[in-house]
Amino acid sequence: MDLGLSGKRALVLGASRGLGAAVAHTLAREGASVIAAARSAGSMVQMANITAHTLDVGDIAAVDALIATLLPDGVDIIVNNCGGPPPGAALDTSRGQYIAQFEPMVANLIHLTTSLLPPMVARKWGRVITIGSSGVEQPLPRLVISNALRAAVAGWSKTLASEVAPFGITVNMVLPGRIRTDRTTSIDGAAASKSGKSVEQVEAESTTLIPAGRYGDPQEFADVVAFLAGVPASYLTGSMIRVDGGLIRSV
Repeated sequence: MDLGLSGKRALVLGASRGLGAAVAHTLAREGASVIAAARSAGSMVQMANITAHTLDVGDIAAVDALIATLLPDGVDIIVNNCGGPPPGAALDTSRGQYIAQFEPMVANLIHLTTSLLPPMVARKWGRVITIGSSGVEQPLPRLVISNALRAAVAGWSKTLASEVAPFGITVNMVLPGRIRTDRTTSIDGAAASKSGKSVEQVEAESTTLIPAGRYGDPQEFADVVAFLAGVPASYLTGSMIRVDGGLIRSV
């Protein structure tokens, strides 16, 4: 299927590894010109159509500088992806921990997106895709900050989708389940440490809960994002798409 991405300009956040890197490489292979932004942008695997840009989304001055750089030409596609917060239980998480994560995960992400929307509105075409978590639909144990803040982003995404739909702009979220990334390995490691089990035992137990019987591959996730970024997905907006091997049991 031709996704119609040739000549499109895409901004991918958190693009140095994991899901962000897989998305950046996939969009580039589909013909998009990709600005791959991450704190460690220098570690990006270099390939044609990708320009690395160093960005800490928690630094508002750096976010504003990126906006100023991109606004003259604008972007056609924004893939919002910020690193997950540290694990923790609701009873153990302080006010300060929520506030520290709110700025990069919610406030700055929204500011960046809305600032880059005017060129999309003018062209009457655009894509805003935010990588969330399956915890938005079924809160995950010991990930209370992620559960809370990503749910806030989901509410914003749905609201924005209705406002920009008349301009040919779609807004969607993609919710990964257990995808084999450094983040997943870290979460499994924390669970192993708390329970006294090995990481292998934790992964085996997690796998039994997934109907597909395995962790996902980042490329499987990136292919879904690429479809949402493309022309064939023009009538798909205001939705959350789960890529989780059937982990979340609701329809």
